[in-house]
Amino acid sequence: MVQTYFPIFAAMDILPHDLQLYLEDHCDAEPSELQKINRETYAKVLKPHMLSGHYQGRLLSMLSKMIQPRRILEIGTFTGYSTICLAEGLTDDGILHTIEVNREMEEMLNQHFKSTNVDKKIKLHFGLAAQIIVEIEEENFDLVFIDADKRNNLLYFQLVIDKVRSGGLIIIDNVLWKGKVYGSESDTDTRLIRELNDHIADDKRVEKLILPVRDGIMLIRKK
Repeated sequence: MVQTYFPIFAAMDILPHDLQLYLEDHCDAEPSELQKINRETYAKVLKPHMLSGHYQGRLLSMLSKMIQPRRILEIGTFTGYSTICLAEGLTDDGILHTIEVNREMEEMLNQHFKSTNVDKKIKLHFGLAAQIIVEIEEENFDLVFIDADKRNNLLYFQLVIDKVRSGGLIIIDNVLWKGKVYGSESDTDTRLIRELNDHIADDKRVEKLILPVRDGIMLIRKK
């Protein structure tokens, strides 16, 4: 049963509200199907701020369209918003594998995917991501998006790096952790995200940079 949640929107803003509106006004419009998913997520689902949203969604869509991937892996489906954005760049024969731990989201996700023109290209997996990543037979992903439980981000990176082709992209969300990673906080989540960022910064197999988009996106290109 999906729980109902009525957010206080201002409390969920990561960027200043006026800046967020300006950014959204100066990128492509949010597709109508995604507008509906956005509204339904905020009306019915706990922690709706986990949704990528208009601006970040258009960034994911553009990155996908730039490399025209044939195979995408997404770790953390939530309500399917980012899944659909990433799928917009798939080749005609492309497939996107997406992994969600919460089986209660299945009905909503199937409805959301069917409301778009990319539903036939999406393969939805339920279960523990670390196990499913190993089980998926694809060996040459063009793009991987990691946006699940933050404590396991480094594990997910280590599991997917050999499955990504040379020149492929790995995108990791929430790497700035509301500014805590460059502050004095020492809680477990912040420490683990710092370790992830430091590990990737030292990894010679990849080129990398952090985009200060919403809560921080690590953009990684495998050499």
